[in-house]
Amino acid sequence: MSAQSDPIPLRPAQDGAFQTGHAAHHQRMAGHHKALIAKFLLMFIAPVLVSAWYLWTRAADRYVSLSGFSVRTEQTGSALELLGGVAEMPGAAASDADILARFIESPALVAKADAVLDLRTLWSLPGTDWRHPASDPIFAYHAPGQIEDLTKYWNRRVTINTDTGRGLIEVQVQAFTPEDARALNRLIYQESADMINHLSAIAREDATRYARAELDRAKADLKRVREDMTMFRNRTQIVDPEASVQGQMGLLSSLQEQLAQTLIDVDVLRQSARSVDPRIKQAEARVMVIEARIAEEQAKLGLGSNQDGGQDTAFANLIGEYEGLMVDLQFAEQSYAAARASFENALAEAQRKSRYLASHIDPTLPEAALRPHRWGLLAMVAFFAGLAWMLSTLILYAFRDRR
Repeated sequence: MSAQSDPIPLRPAQDGAFQTGHAAHHQRMAGHHKALIAKFLLMFIAPVLVSAWYLWTRAADRYVSLSGFSVRTEQTGSALELLGGVAEMPGAAASDADILARFIESPALVAKADAVLDLRTLWSLPGTDWRHPASDPIFAYHAPGQIEDLTKYWNRRVTINTDTGRGLIEVQVQAFTPEDARALNRLIYQESADMINHLSAIAREDATRYARAELDRAKADLKRVREDMTMFRNRTQIVDPEASVQGQMGLLSSLQEQLAQTLIDVDVLRQSARSVDPRIKQAEARVMVIEARIAEEQAKLGLGSNQDGGQDTAFANLIGEYEGLMVDLQFAEQSYAAARASFENALAEAQRKSRYLASHIDPTLPEAALRPHRWGLLAMVAFFAGLAWMLSTLILYAFRDRR
């Protein structure tokens, strides 16, 4: 056998150095393993155990009350609309659902619910004191807090799901007792119904505002014209000038007939009697009296003077003024009737399109506590803890390799 196939013997110094280096490597690896295990225990096992202890021993049960409702429009369309399927547009219902969802999340509703149900006490029932064995400082509300803090907690305990296509709304309310959960859900439904009624009232007022203004204007005009007519009758002491004129014309016709007959009688007397016959003088005096009366009655129909020497308004002018007032009165009455009919139609149309809240799921009274999701929360803690441990380990080994 050749000399090259024989192993080269190690010298004692080299053998000792090799063993020392190998032992040091094993010690370093053991230290790294211990540090890795310690980090695993600290970053994964400890958070999971603490979370499990808290979830099963300190976290208070929360009950969920469910309700479902939608915004409906009480609208009866025409036959063409019903055949065409456009009696109710889904966009309006979706818009109302969005408005209602924003209202449920608003601080205004939170403040009203707090005033009615005392939310600060209702949601802080488990307590936030660590020293108390039944305290739940993580999931309970930290009273008193500001309205902004209460609104943030409200949005974590009140869940709103909306179906924008059909305008459906589903509300889930969490509380630490079943009765509190249902009471709060009922309050949300009632306030939502009041809000929809308020929106309907605003829409109805907007729809009838113009018609109401026209009705008020027509009513004021009719009242003014009637007052003018009353003032005319009080001033002239004549209820109906046309009837008075007809009476004056009948009297004037009668006087003219009497005058004609009297003139005929005077002519007959002058031809058959002597010139000194007293009957002729009487007939002539009668003619003069009738002519004076005719002149007086004609003056009433034209321009004359009253007994006190003042100038009165002629019947022709009175009739013109009266006819003008009658035209104004008839126009005002017709305008008022048209405005009233328009207002009633607008009001009926607004009532026909009024909105209301329809409940298809009444607020429920829960029997079992569905929150918190203990296993789900524990799994989430374990996932993030394991992820943090793995990332920190990779970063640590990356720095070691660079050295």
